[in-house]
This record gives sequence, C-alpha cells and structure tokens, in this order.
Amino acid sequence: MRIAQIAPLAEAVPPKLYGGTERVVSWLTEELVRQGQDVTLFASGDSRSSASCVPVIPEALRLAGIRDHIPSTLVMVDEVRRRADEFDIIHFHIDTLQFPLFSDVFSKCVTTLHGRLDLRDIQPIFRAFPEMPLVSISDNQRRTMPPVNWIATIHHGLPEQLYQFSGECGSYLAFLGRIAPEKRPDRAIEIAKRSGVPLKIAAKVDPVDREYFASTIEPLLDHPLIEFIGEIDETKKGRFLGEALALLFPIDWPEPFGLVMIESMASGTPVIAWREGSVPEVIDHGVSGMIVSTLDEAVAAVDQIRDLDRRAVRRSFETRFTAARMATNYIETFEALLGGRACTATTGRMQPSVLRQAYLNGHGTGHTAGSVPSQTA
Repeated sequence: MRIAQIAPLAEAVPPKLYGGTERVVSWLTEELVRQGQDVTLFASGDSRSSASCVPVIPEALRLAGIRDHIPSTLVMVDEVRRRADEFDIIHFHIDTLQFPLFSDVFSKCVTTLHGRLDLRDIQPIFRAFPEMPLVSISDNQRRTMPPVNWIATIHHGLPEQLYQFSGECGSYLAFLGRIAPEKRPDRAIEIAKRSGVPLKIAAKVDPVDREYFASTIEPLLDHPLIEFIGEIDETKKGRFLGEALALLFPIDWPEPFGLVMIESMASGTPVIAWREGSVPEVIDHGVSGMIVSTLDEAVAAVDQIRDLDRRAVRRSFETRFTAARMATNYIETFEALLGGRACTATTGRMQPSVLRQAYLNGHGTGHTAGSVPSQTA
C-alpha cells in the first residue's frame, strides 16, 4: 500500500525531547516500512525517517518558539490534498483540521485521535463530518463522543528493543511526562513523602502550566525525598525508567492512552496508576502494575509493587504493546477500509449516510461511543 502519514508539526518525528504523538508516528512509520509498505511522511524538516519525507516546515514548531501551529498545519494539509491521488491511504494524526478538505475522499482517509474527546468544544466538527473513518487509541477514549465512524481501537506500541529490560528492583519512584494539573504531580510528591521512598520527577513545564508549577508544585520540591530533573530526552529515558522501583501515574483526567505506562513496562518497571481513562485497558492489575483510586491505596501499593515479577511486566509489554503489533493492526484496518468492510452492519457500525442524515434531521441515532462495538486490537 502507498500510505501517507500526516504528523503534527509541534515536534520533530521522532521528537528531540517531549512529544508523545510524534513519537508514536515515528514508531508506526518505521514499522510500516519494515513490513514492506510504501510510506510517505509529512512532517517538519528536522524529522528523521526511513520513509520518503516531505519537509513541510524547516523545523518543529514548539522548540522554535512558535505557539500558533494552525497556519503551518493548514499549509501541510493543503499539500497533502494536492497529492491525495498518489496514496491508497492517507493517515492523519493532526486532530480534525483536515475534515472539510477531504470529505470527498473519506474512503481512503483514516484519522487517529490522540487527544481527549470529552470537551464540548470539539463536538461540532464530528457532527458536521461523521463519515471520517476514526481510530481510537483506547476504548475509554470513545466514551463521550457522538455517533461517528469508528473503524478500530488500536493501542499504541513501541519498538521491542527500544528500552533495555531491567530485572533489578529500583530504589526510587519515577514521575515522567509534563507538569500539569491533570497529571497530578502533587499526588506523586505526596505518595513519596508518605511512603518514605525518593521521587525523581523528569517532566517539562509548558508555558500554559508555568503558573501552576510556580504556585503549586515548586513549593513542594523543597524536601530531601524529592528531586526535580526537568525534561529529558529519549537516550536518558530508558535508564530513568529502568532503575525506578515504580512509575507513578497519578492522573486526574480521562487519559486517552498514557504512552509512558508502556515505556515503563518495556523497561520492566511496574506502574502505580489511578483508575482513570485508559488505565484499566493498559495495566494488568497485579501483573504489570497496581491500579488505585486513593492516596492511601497508592501508598500501600508502593510496598506491594516490590513483590511483582519484573519479567512478567516486560512480558505484558511484549505481548500487547509492541510497534510490530500496532503496525499489523493498522495494516489490517487499512485493508478493511479499502475493501469496504470497515463500516458495515456486520461490525455493528452505522453506514456513513445514516450518520449524516441523523445529524441533518437534528436528532441522534441512538448510538453512543460506549454502545458502538469496538474492533479492539
């Protein structure tokens, strides 16, 4: 298949530092090429890939200090539109800006939604263009969506040898990602203090979260158990995770996936995670980590986590979350779409024309995201 991968322009592919979606796009693109697909990657000019690359802009936008990404993204979308006939599948990872321009070729388009979908602000675009074939990255991500054209749930995966497995139980708790209220680094700090186990925080602070960091988190860092490292790159991440006792994932929002959880599992490090969003789909409780609902449970889990077999944590990753598995699932989904099998009554999904007519008539179809059967990979 001739596949176009359309990446966000915030970070390079792969990212130099933080950047979950761009990292997934890189892993997927490389694995699709390895499996014999003809892939073209639309991304920033500082991206690196074995696919054919179309450098839409010279460098990724975030580290270049550009805050408004929409103008550059629209330029990229226009370039893809003009070249649409060159591809069998056009796979978008840029949310929804492409919907109006590609409505006549939805039969060859796929959009993977990487972000949260529970915000009312985003509903109009899905109501206007319900035919766009969509992939969710967890079943939970679909929960609050109107009736749309879901064709698969495909969990993220990463290269099997990317992180070195560590069979040794580490000496500290790890928090990795970004400082934000919904990520609850304050919970991680409280868990460390109450359990008496050191905590290392490797996280970036976005401009929008600087006030939160200064007012809420920074005052909590003045403690002998707490070490704030800041943003780290990919070369340091494996060791940071592999030498930890556990990764803390104390989220307070409907996390669509949580890439850091499978990165930790790949290192053999179990996860202590709050029962929110995708967590129950990713973590096998008592095997690859502990799922908790309160601070007391989380503190207790710090002791319990020492009894988990780190080899079993790694096996859980190898079985469910490799890039090879992810790419295979996408290929199967693309083939089903091209074969006209992605939106049929046999999958429990409504035909696109029915979805659109329901919206034009001003009423729902009776289906919700939770009631539409998922084609979980």
